[in-house]
Amino acid sequence: MQDSKHDETGHIKNYANAEAIQKLKELAEGARICMFTTFSSKQPMPSRPMALQQVDENGALYFFSAQSSDKNAEILMDEHVQLFFANNGDSEYLSVFGKATISKDHEKIKELWNVFVKTWFQAGPDDPDITLIKVVPEITNYWDTKHNKMIALIKIGTSIITGKTMDDGVEGNLTMDTFVV
Repeated sequence: MQDSKHDETGHIKNYANAEAIQKLKELAEGARICMFTTFSSKQPMPSRPMALQQVDENGALYFFSAQSSDKNAEILMDEHVQLFFANNGDSEYLSVFGKATISKDHEKIKELWNVFVKTWFQAGPDDPDITLIKVVPEITNYWDTKHNKMIALIKIGTSIITGKTMDDGVEGNLTMDTFVV
């Protein structure tokens, strides 16, 4: 049994379970940086760029964060977050709404540690201010092209010249019943 579902036009393709996790991983890791939005009483909603560290086998997304940050305080007030990934070079976009948890899991911190994180945590993986944010998606939507970037550009050019719509976009929902907190 195949997990994905298409519409007749080919512009909607929804994925479920293992295929959804694979699509999430592909798009999130392709972009690497997202706008990480928390929900609090502040207006507008606080958003900041965050570097993705991992999408695990269950579809959870991991980020490093300072325990002393406003972001962590906001998550403690409301665990809901919204992540917006954009890989403009490949015309791929991803929106993830989910629940965030904060941990000081030293083994996971060591597993995900890399030289770039030292920019924010000079004491390394043992920095007393370092935490991990784990986001478990609840509602996930994506937009990308059906073909590679070159084909999409050719179709755009042809559409401009001929006046015919040659939409190369595809979008859909990623539904993952396998998410665990």
